[in-house]
Amino acid sequence: MLIARRADTRARADFATWKMLAKLNGFSALPAEAQSFLEGYRQLLARMTEADASEATIQLMYKSYYAEMGGSGTPPEIPSRASEPATGTVTAFRRPPPRPKAAASGPATKRPLPVALIFACLAVVYVSIRYYWR
Repeated sequence: MLIARRADTRARADFATWKMLAKLNGFSALPAEAQSFLEGYRQLLARMTEADASEATIQLMYKSYYAEMGGSGTPPEIPSRASEPATGTVTAFRRPPPRPKAAASGPATKRPLPVALIFACLAVVYVSIRYYWR
């Protein structure tokens, strides 16, 4: 099952990377393997939704990678991730929602970093003054 997970992860990462590179650099700049998978993806897009075409292409890549990574027999079924939203590129980083004003105050949310920095700076100043006055 470890080979299957690795093959699935690699297929998903490669597919997202290849789609992004095809948009940025053009289809012809990709390796031959990537071009063949993306051409199949384009053909599937004509018949189904983007999420379904992406998942079908990833499954084809997964089966190819599973055999390439040393998996024997038929690859085990990996649960489909078609329910996840397809962004068309790499998933964007999202900022957390802002905290409400009432939750931002209070002793539990105060950060001890400024106090620690003050003490660290005082220690450096103390040592430098002692050294200077020797």
